[in-house]
Amino acid sequence: MDCSFLSFQGKVALVTGGSRGIGKAVALIFADAGADVAIASRKLSDLEKVAESIRGTGRKALCVPTHMRKVTT
Repeated sequence: MDCSFLSFQGKVALVTGGSRGIGKAVALIFADAGADVAIASRKLSDLEKVAESIRGTGRKALCVPTHMRKVTT
């Protein structure tokens, strides 16, 4: 996808559900547009695969393994 019209240079994006599907695609688009990306999902191993792709674009990636439906106190 051509996202040359987007610029997120110097920004940080947080993407939930970022290990697959639409969330993964959005995370990669943000990285292509110049953002560093924090990705959240339940499985760390899946997040690491996406983070590797993000880092391949020259951007930083932070994996945040979390379950968005569970509340902890």
